[in-house]
Amino acid sequence: MINQLAAAFNFVQKAAALRQERHEVLASNIANADTPNYLARDFDFASQLKNAVERGRSAEQEGLNLARTSARHIEGQGPPLSGSSQSDDLLYRIPAQPSLDGNTVEMDQERMQFLDNAVRYETGLTLINRRVQGLKGAMQPE
Repeated sequence: MINQLAAAFNFVQKAAALRQERHEVLASNIANADTPNYLARDFDFASQLKNAVERGRSAEQEGLNLARTSARHIEGQGPPLSGSSQSDDLLYRIPAQPSLDGNTVEMDQERMQFLDNAVRYETGLTLINRRVQGLKGAMQPE
């Protein structure tokens, strides 16, 4: 029963975590808007979500093997690794009009992406909240 509940929340949880990570990347771009030679970064959300879900499925089966540093330590298996994008997965944005100082941050585009990501993140949290409320309602006696 618990595994079914965890699977029901898996996709939305991974999507919210990736939205939060993208929010940090976009905030970094905005914070460095005046930094010379700063290159704006972003990542492809759809492909990262697909990879995170696939990694989650394989990690649920495998888990994380824990290394023992002493023969007296208990053998065990840890939880699966969380699916987060690495800095290698970040892509550079190509500006419509590059600035003279080499900075590729375009504030209008960054604000738009930041707002879009914030709305989608909030929507994901609303979906999680409604799902939890529905489960609570189903478990409570009338």
